[in-house]
Amino acid sequence: MSPARGTTGWGMVLPALAFVAFFSLYPAIDSFLLSLYSEFPGPEPAFIGFGNYAELVQDPVAHQAFIVTLGFVLLSTTLELVLGTGLALVIHERFMGRGVVRAAVLIPWAIPTVVASQMWRFLLNDQYGAVNAILFGDRVDAYVPWLADPWMAFGAIVLADVWKTSSFAGLLILAGLQVIPDETYDAARIDGATAWQRFWHITFPLLKPALLTALLFRTIDAFRVFDLVFVMTQGGPGDATQVIQFYGYKTLFTEGRVGYGTTISVTVFVATAMLSLFYIRTAGSKLLQREPA
Repeated sequence: MSPARGTTGWGMVLPALAFVAFFSLYPAIDSFLLSLYSEFPGPEPAFIGFGNYAELVQDPVAHQAFIVTLGFVLLSTTLELVLGTGLALVIHERFMGRGVVRAAVLIPWAIPTVVASQMWRFLLNDQYGAVNAILFGDRVDAYVPWLADPWMAFGAIVLADVWKTSSFAGLLILAGLQVIPDETYDAARIDGATAWQRFWHITFPLLKPALLTALLFRTIDAFRVFDLVFVMTQGGPGDATQVIQFYGYKTLFTEGRVGYGTTISVTVFVATAMLSLFYIRTAGSKLLQREPA
């Protein structure tokens, strides 16, 4: 490559690199530096190095929040991939009104998370919620306080997240389905393959890259969940639904501990980055490699 072409290439890339550095790299570095100071930084903030990180390692509330977050990620991501695959398989078929069905499936994903969370909070209200009204009718004494029980509240936020974002996973998986050649299925039918055999030996192997993409996006989003918990449960009852992002928010804005709250945010950022690299370098390399001829 000639020096002129190299200079032209860098000149075209530099604006994008500058944009990423200013809006992504600089805030990340600034947040990390802020996490090295204690409490609210005043005119002379106290530099404590990795003291906040040492406190985070020994913080039992943070441990509980991490466990809740991991449970939420595992449950919601698994259910969303299963339901998203089912949705994608259905709307991939040709039938009358398929365009309307595809648009309707995407409605939950298009609704803002705050609005969807408020809707589910109303539906699950223990006094006037529609869920209790449907299940128990006029028997008000039998109404269930869905969001007041630790396990049911946790299940409620998982249900709300799965309802909203399964269609997004389905959209990603549908894109993978549409690139599979129809001739492959025609050949399998001629050979006498059943519907399950066609799915297991053709659809699933060729769908792995799309499944990986959906898994990566949904895992990162689930790990960073905040607004759903903020609106529906405020982390309660107790700490049953307090995810790590919400704990960082309370520490940072409610308690005013900027250094420690930023430490939690930096830890979440590093965890999601490492998780993404793990997916790409291990699972991704195995799924995306070409089969030997």
